[in-house]
Parts: sequence; structure tokens; C-alpha cells
Amino acid sequence: DLKQEYTNKTVKLWKISERDKRPEGYNLKDEDGRIRDPTTITALRVPVLRPMDLMVEATPRRVFSNAHTYHINSISVNSDYETYMSTDDLRINLWHLEITNRSFNIVDIKPANMEELTEVITAAEFHPNQCNTFVYSSSKGSIRLCDMRAAALCDNHSKFFEEPEDPSNRSFFSEIISSISDVKFSHSGRYLMTRDYLTVKVWDLNMESKPLETYQVHDYLRSKLCSLYENDCIFDKFECVWNGTDSVLMTGSYNNFFRMFDRNTKRDVTLEASRENSKPRAILKPRKVCVGGKRRKDEISVDSLDFSKKILHTAWHPSENIIAVAATNNLYIFQDKVN
Repeated sequence: DLKQEYTNKTVKLWKISERDKRPEGYNLKDEDGRIRDPTTITALRVPVLRPMDLMVEATPRRVFSNAHTYHINSISVNSDYETYMSTDDLRINLWHLEITNRSFNIVDIKPANMEELTEVITAAEFHPNQCNTFVYSSSKGSIRLCDMRAAALCDNHSKFFEEPEDPSNRSFFSEIISSISDVKFSHSGRYLMTRDYLTVKVWDLNMESKPLETYQVHDYLRSKLCSLYENDCIFDKFECVWNGTDSVLMTGSYNNFFRMFDRNTKRDVTLEASRENSKPRAILKPRKVCVGGKRRKDEISVDSLDFSKKILHTAWHPSENIIAVAATNNLYIFQDKVN
């Protein structure tokens, strides 16, 4: 398996492999790898493979650098498995996995005068089965779908997705909380999911004017935006993810909470990733946040939420009900209830 990671302005390609056997019985080396004294070798041995505990190894294969002026915010591997794109605030570059010293610029929104800059690119992703199609989101809450067959530099988008702002909800924080922090194609390629500060939205690729579905992640924070602005939490970038069948959405929140939304039943649940819940076979209990009035025993007050504990990164197994949740410096892996 090959895995990519990005650090600031550099992309690295890693090979991930598993080993459950190790060779033994070398003629010129002992079991610790030290060279044997040739005078002590009295017989010829045939090396053999012995079972060992499963070990996962990650080996760096390639480094792609010197193509970004600003910090990379996302990477996406194409469905052709030959190319990928890396995205920073103002540019998107297309790379070939075999070529580390050259990339092609496919989106550039940098104005001639930086004082005229009104938005930045926040995330980008390739379509899951159309290798010529990709989307990118912006800090103004819009999503652009581009076709690389139209032009080498995709200055003109094929589709533009944006929800008109409700004038009655306009405030000082409107533009900040509408900034999209993540965009993900569904596995089917029919839908898009976007995450802004307060909501998760599902878009139909055939309907650009408004989202098909909108889910409130933590609407109880709407009254706290002023303090969240002062402590910079309002700029946190939460990711979102689909399950394998595109029927459930997952994203993170504060207090080590993460949210799941069932698109079919319209039910949602808040769960907590914590050390108390990480014991083997421990069942996660739904959590509830109390906004005002009398608080029940199993509820937590919105005023006692810990904003330093946040779940920004989540992942869902492509075919099984297994999820990974990154909470501060801990990684939690949960799976569906097993009888």
C-alpha cells in the first residue's frame, strides 16, 4: 500500500507493508545481523522464514517539494492512481507519482495585487471515478467543480455551488463561519459533502443553487461566536467523512465529541472519544449538550465544554463499520457493535 502525507510545503509518498515472517539461518551473519567470523563457519546453511508477530512498516519512497509558496492544506490522489494534486491557499498543482521535480499548475487564484485578494482555497478533491474532474472549496463558502479537459489552467469552472445567505442571519461572523474547511465526494460520485464551522451540507452535483441536505453539528455554539472568535477556535478546520455506503456522515466537534448523521432515518448522535470509553468492548453512550434551563444528569452544559479538546480529523473504513478519530494526541478506533 502507498500512503501520502504533507508537511507544510512538501508531500511525501510512503510504502506501507506488513511482515509476519523473518529470515533466519544466514551463513555470513548471525541472528542479530553481525558479520560472523569466516573461520567459525563449518557448514553451509539454507536460510528459512520463521513466523513472528505482525509488524507494520512505513518506508519513505518519494519526496515532492519546491512547488508551493504557501502551506499545503490538502492532497488528493486521482482515480487513475498515476497522478495527484496538492493544494495551498492560492494554487492547486497536479503531480505524477513517478516525477518528483515537476508539477503542473491547474488552478491559480493569486491576484496581480495581493490587496485585491478576497478569498483563499481551503480544500480540494478529485472525483472518485472521473479522473478529469475535481472540486475545490473557498473561504467564502463556495465550491467550484472543474474539468481538466476544458483547459490546462482551470480558471473557468464547470459548476459553481453556493447557498445564498439569509439576510436575517447576517452578522459580523457570517463570512468566517461560512468558510468551508473540508469537501468530500461521495463514493458514488453523485454527491458532495462540505463542512463549515456550524454545519455539514450535502450537495447534488446536478443542483448548484442550494444544498440537498443541511445538518447542524453544534448549533448551540451560535451564541458563543464572540468568545470563540477571541480564542481563535472559530478558525478551527474540521474534516468530514462518508461511510462506505454514503448513508451516514461523520464529523468532529469540541469536548472530544464527534457527530454522526444518518441520511435515511434523519437521526443523529453525539459520541465522545475519551480514555474512559476506550476500553475493549466498551459501548459508546450518546451524549447530549444542554443549552439552557434545567440540566439532566446525563447532559453536559454548553458552558462547561472544553474547547481545547477538539476532533478535527476523522476517517471511515471504505467497506466496514470501523472509524478512526483523532482527539488531541490520541487516536481512537471504534467499530460497530459485535455480538
